[in-house]
Order: sequence, then structure tokens, then C-alpha cells
Amino acid sequence: MAKMQKDSLWIRCPICNGKTRTKVYEDTVLLNFPLYCPKCKKEIRVNVVKLKMVLSDEPDA
Repeated sequence: MAKMQKDSLWIRCPICNGKTRTKVYEDTVLLNFPLYCPKCKKEIRVNVVKLKMVLSDEPDA
């Protein structure tokens, strides 16, 4: 039986465009996810739905 390959991608930092250590698939849903970039050493809150990433509008507490 062959495995079905799902579309996936590595999330890139919206600030420096560096590759992060977070991988998402087409059915992944992340809301207010604290994305950490090892290159620029910053944490950004993002929303990811159907491989589309948008910066979160919620302010940090």
C-alpha cells in the first residue's frame, strides 16, 4: 500500500525570512502560535490555516 504524500512546508520567519524549525501540513491549523526564529532570535505570534500564514492581531500579554 502506498503512502499518500500530503503537501507540507517549513514556516519561514516573517521578519528575516529565515527557515524555522516548525513544519506544517495542509490540514494543520495554528491559532496565536508563538513562532520562534533561531536566526533573528525573536518570537512572533502567527496564525496558520491551509498553509497560509498571517501575523496574529492579538497583542502579547
